[in-house]
Amino acid sequence: MTQEQKKLICITCPRGCALVVTVEGETVIKTEGNSCKRGVDYATGELKDPRRMVTTTVRVKGGVHPLAPVYTESPIPKPRIFDLLAEVRKIELTAPVKFGDVVIENVLGTGINVLASRNIPAKSETS
Repeated sequence: MTQEQKKLICITCPRGCALVVTVEGETVIKTEGNSCKRGVDYATGELKDPRRMVTTTVRVKGGVHPLAPVYTESPIPKPRIFDLLAEVRKIELTAPVKFGDVVIENVLGTGINVLASRNIPAKSETS
């Protein structure tokens, strides 16, 4: 089997190391350009099972704000992001919304919850 080099930018921290990853088939042989061990872990994960945290907003009925920010409680598989966003678009919460409320449980069968990341009081609570 032949070795191949792939170039990645590590997104584990703000430094953004330019990685050169040597792979043979599905196996990572060598990672270069990383400033710390997290770069090696990132490269391996990114090539085998790329995942991302997702943040977006959900509509809120009767709240002081029309939208509530939400996030996935852990990274989801990258190919599922657009499916997740389609599920979130179907949701309309009713105020009040509390920080940490589960907006969607086990989204797309991933075992990952979508959580509210801000309190949104009901309009009547602020009057």
